[in-house]
Amino acid sequence: MFFRTGFAALCAAATLSAAPLAAQGYPERPVEFIVPWSPGGGSDTLMRLVAGNIEPHLGVELPIINMPGVGGTVGLREASRRKADGYTISQVHEGLLVATETGITDLAWDDFEPIALMTASPQYLVVHPTDDYGNFEEFVSYAKENPGEITIGVTLGGVPHLHAAMIEQAFDIQFSYVGYEGTGERVRALVGGNLDAAIGDISSSLQFVESGDLAFLAVGSPERVEETPDVPTFMELGADLELNVTRGIVMPKGTPQEARDKMEAALQALSQDETYVEQTNNAGASVMFRGQDGYHAYLEKLDATVKSLSQVLAQ
Repeated sequence: MFFRTGFAALCAAATLSAAPLAAQGYPERPVEFIVPWSPGGGSDTLMRLVAGNIEPHLGVELPIINMPGVGGTVGLREASRRKADGYTISQVHEGLLVATETGITDLAWDDFEPIALMTASPQYLVVHPTDDYGNFEEFVSYAKENPGEITIGVTLGGVPHLHAAMIEQAFDIQFSYVGYEGTGERVRALVGGNLDAAIGDISSSLQFVESGDLAFLAVGSPERVEETPDVPTFMELGADLELNVTRGIVMPKGTPQEARDKMEAALQALSQDETYVEQTNNAGASVMFRGQDGYHAYLEKLDATVKSLSQVLAQ
């Protein structure tokens, strides 16, 4: 009897001690990375840098599976259906929040577990040079005096549309929107004088600013950008605005906390990896790490903003 009781106790103790060891052993196999965009685009490029550099920090590979379609929502739908065991991650940016609010998808950011914001591409208010305004303060004054006269190039119903609407809301001005499919197309229209302003970034616009064909009036990063030290942030100009295209990592809802913490720690270590940082900068983005709490807060605040602009974005 003692033998059976003692043996049972030993088994129970072994089971209890094995549980934390199993958690500590995660991950024990590669973690699939669903990138909901086509190969070669900005998100795909930046996520391949994550996948290509994380193994020393995570201990396993992150094989990428591209699942493009419907503004990134096809791949995210698949990711949301995956088993919440820590062996699937995916990537989101601001486009998901816009797609949710405009009815493109019934998926929402909080259908996932936000793990880490990894990169940000600060967005700029770019203008065609004019005598009507030479800086942002003069731009706002002109816009107030001439409501709806300034034409601005955006992707209608997309992230650039959201960013322009955020500027309108923050400074109580009104634009006339002109839709373009991509950043390059609207920047070319701006250079050609077919637009007054546009939402752009360094990779699409800096060469034209340096040649004098365009001008940056403000940037949506929390702090001034190293490549454009003379361009003020919207925060400096009096508005609590962050205008970025960010790329963050999410896991299926209900993924165990141990797996989320391990993935977050690996991504944080990666964000401090000099090789990864350099590669990301060379790809036209900046590393801007925010962990689970910070990323959740960022998405929650942005979601409230998107909801407040739903009527504008639906036009």
